[in-house]
Amino acid sequence: MARRPTLEFLNTEAASGLILGGAALAALILANSPWSDSYFGFIHTPFTLQVGAFHETAEVLDWVKQGLMAIFFFVVGMEIKFEILKGELANPRRLAMPALAALGGMAMPALIYLAFNAGQPGARGGWAVPTATDIAFALGALAAVSKRLPASLRIFLLTLAIADDLGVVGLIAVLFSSNLHVWPLAGAGLALAGMAGLGRWRSAPFLFYAAGFALAWAFTLKSGMSTSVTGVLAALTVPIGPRRRGQDSVLRHFMDSLHPYVAFGILPLFAFVAAGFSFSGISGHLLAPITLGVLLGLFLGKQIGVFGAVLIAVLAGFGRKPTGATWLELYGVSLLCGVGFTMSLFIAALAFPDVDVDHQNQVRLGVVLASILSASLGMMVLAWAGGLRAKREAAGL
Repeated sequence: MARRPTLEFLNTEAASGLILGGAALAALILANSPWSDSYFGFIHTPFTLQVGAFHETAEVLDWVKQGLMAIFFFVVGMEIKFEILKGELANPRRLAMPALAALGGMAMPALIYLAFNAGQPGARGGWAVPTATDIAFALGALAAVSKRLPASLRIFLLTLAIADDLGVVGLIAVLFSSNLHVWPLAGAGLALAGMAGLGRWRSAPFLFYAAGFALAWAFTLKSGMSTSVTGVLAALTVPIGPRRRGQDSVLRHFMDSLHPYVAFGILPLFAFVAAGFSFSGISGHLLAPITLGVLLGLFLGKQIGVFGAVLIAVLAGFGRKPTGATWLELYGVSLLCGVGFTMSLFIAALAFPDVDVDHQNQVRLGVVLASILSASLGMMVLAWAGGLRAKREAAGL
């Protein structure tokens, strides 16, 4: 049987969850240790990149956010394209339920956040922070307790996460692309058009795709649009067919080649530079509107939105539960969707400027606490559900 690129993709995602957690923990420890000045000095160190006429100076945190994370979104975009054309998103009947769950899981957290922050100056723009689900952490948590659970739950979470990713990319494009500059934007468009043209050249060297992506990224950085959007658009230009008969497709080659570097390098590095914040004054941050909006949006909003959408769809008769799954197991998966972590931190870095340290610390605190709560309770519920399933099977029920 041929290997499924997306299943391999997600296996790597799940395996990287532990490394992501270690990177975030290291950041929190360093940010509250005698070496805190060195940690914050490192992430805020200016670094200049100059290649020919291209010249840009930014802090290490910004280079990771706008530079390396564009490669992450390039890989995510290829995952989305594969699923739309060949995988779970290609079947409208299979797509309906997780798509509705993803929609509910984005709408409810946003409403909860706005309930706390609608009247807060400078805080309303953070409503997109709790709408995201971290694939790596959610799948890693599910993998740790899924021995007795049906495989349909993993496929459900996979499809839901893909739909959620697609929605988050759309939000980033709309909310965080401002003061656009026309000529750099046109240059990015031409670079993407060139990448699309390479799809007609079956034997096009892979280096040409890399050059096209680098050009599109450089123009986008100057245009004012988020480079994450360009990452996804560039992915959509990569052909899914093989270069020659009997060979892997170009898309699969890039997915297989880049994903380990993204999962075990780029994402942990982003977690390291983005998750660290000082515990000084943390008691004042705990009840801040931004902290509560993010914390309750992710922890309560995600589970209510995802589980509620599934329940309504099943009761209304226009959807079915994943094959063999119980309501308790679905609730456990809904809890895992509240693990926002890297995706929520990425949106937070776009939503709140670097000078707004208090708001950044509040949103980081909310993301970290919500992710810990959601993962812990979700794993407990799924472990309990797995135990009940084992007892039923032993009793022959």
